[in-house]
Amino acid sequence: MKNFKILFYILMFLPLPITLIALVFLPDQIPAHYGFDNQVTRWGSKYEMLLFPIITIIFGLFMLGISKFSSNQEKTGTNNEKICIIAGILSIIIFDAMTGYFLYTAFHKVENLSSVPVDINQIVFIILGIFMIVTGNLMPKLRMNSVMGLRTHWSMKNEVTWKKSQRFGGISFMIDGILIILVCCFTKDFNCFLWSMGIVLLSIPIDIFYTYKVAKQN
Repeated sequence: MKNFKILFYILMFLPLPITLIALVFLPDQIPAHYGFDNQVTRWGSKYEMLLFPIITIIFGLFMLGISKFSSNQEKTGTNNEKICIIAGILSIIIFDAMTGYFLYTAFHKVENLSSVPVDINQIVFIILGIFMIVTGNLMPKLRMNSVMGLRTHWSMKNEVTWKKSQRFGGISFMIDGILIILVCCFTKDFNCFLWSMGIVLLSIPIDIFYTYKVAKQN
C-alpha cells in the first residue's frame, strides 16, 4: 500500500513542476481550445496551462478523500482503500497524459490537432480501457461501501447481492475495457470518442438491470 501511495503522490504533483519549467519555453500565446474539427477556436495565455496541474491535484485530493471514506466503511482489512488508490493512479495517468499532450501542442502552436502524430482521443481512451480492465479485475474484492464499485439500491441490499453485482460489474468493466482499446486501434478523433463513450453508456443500463435482477432473487 505504501508504494502505491508514493506513486499516487508522484503522479499527482508531477505535472506542476513540469508545467512551471515548460512556461519558460512556451510562446506567450498558445492554442487554448479546439473544436470538434480539431481546429483552434481560441488562443490564450501560456499561463492557462497551469489549469491542468491544478485540476490534477484537486482530483487527486478528491480520490484520497474517497479512499479514506471507503476505508472507514470497511470493517476489516484495507481492500477498499487499496482499490481506490489504484483507481486514482490510473485516473491521474489520464490527466498527466493530457498535460503532456497539450504542452506539446502549445509549444509547437499546433493549429490543427490532426497534424499531431498521436491522437489525444486514442491516448485517453486506451488508458481508460486499461483502467477499466484493471478496475474490473479488482471489483470482486471490494467490500460493501457507498462510494466505490457497482453501487445501486439493489446491489447494496445485502452481502450476497453486493458480491454478485461486483463480480458481474467486474466482468462487464473488463469487456468494455477490451472493446474500447480495440476501438482505439481502428478509429481516431471524434469517431474514437463516440464509439468509446457508446460502449460505456451501453453497459450502464445492463449493469444496473443485473443488480435489480439479483436483488429480486436474493
